[in-house]
Amino acid sequence: MIKWVDRRYFSELAAAVPENICRNNRAVYDTASGTYSVRLWNETYSVDPKQETIAASPADFVPQEYFPVFLMYYLLHIDDNRPGTDWISEKDLPGGATFFRGPHLIPTALISNTFANNLQAFIDSCHALNGEPLELANAAFRFQITPEIPIVILYWTGDEDFPAEAKMLFDRSMIDFMPLDVVFALAVEVCDRFRRLAER
Repeated sequence: MIKWVDRRYFSELAAAVPENICRNNRAVYDTASGTYSVRLWNETYSVDPKQETIAASPADFVPQEYFPVFLMYYLLHIDDNRPGTDWISEKDLPGGATFFRGPHLIPTALISNTFANNLQAFIDSCHALNGEPLELANAAFRFQITPEIPIVILYWTGDEDFPAEAKMLFDRSMIDFMPLDVVFALAVEVCDRFRRLAER
């Protein structure tokens, strides 16, 4: 589960003051085990900085392999920012037009390929993931990944000329605190979560 995590993140977390990591109840520190428990988008993760392990709860929940990169960066570096409602695409992030292509293309096709023209199935999945409906596209939902980080998924059904399409939007405030590779790690998990939910 930690394949892509820079080991320096664990060292930094092990040296951190627990009260700083746990500010505003964003995590809980267990002094006996030396582990942090953090809840992100409806799931709980246990992080052991000394053993360099991350475990999800429930145990049968397995996030996409890039997601721990986002989790560790969130614990260590994201301030208590409060987002607004100014939504932008990944291409609007500084450097995003160059970064988010090729191997870093955000895989929203996982969503559109999963649901195709079944708009109701998409809507049902969004409700299952605690999404908040918005009046955009054919359907759109806002997801609160953390108290500081929301994302929006837009969905359009297809026709004889164009296939179904999904798009992800981010709050503009992310420009100030999240590197592009961490945005990518989050975005991949969001897209893949829809696929995994549909396959259950």
